[in-house]
Amino acid sequence: MEDPMHVGNRGDFGLWAIEVAKQIISEQGFELAKAARDGTDDDVRAAGNALGQAITDALMEVYDGLLENADEL
Repeated sequence: MEDPMHVGNRGDFGLWAIEVAKQIISEQGFELAKAARDGTDDDVRAAGNALGQAITDALMEVYDGLLENADEL
């Protein structure tokens, strides 16, 4: 979620969603798995919350982009 991209159609959005999902899973999913294997209940809870926050952040990024471009429609 570093570089802004122009989503002009459903295919563009699909590619964006795939890339963001891969990034979230590789970072936050790994941390959750590691916490489940080696951590305490609090570690698992924190890692799960971080995963949920990453998903929320990605969805809000899309929503904000839709609002910014609403005047163009």
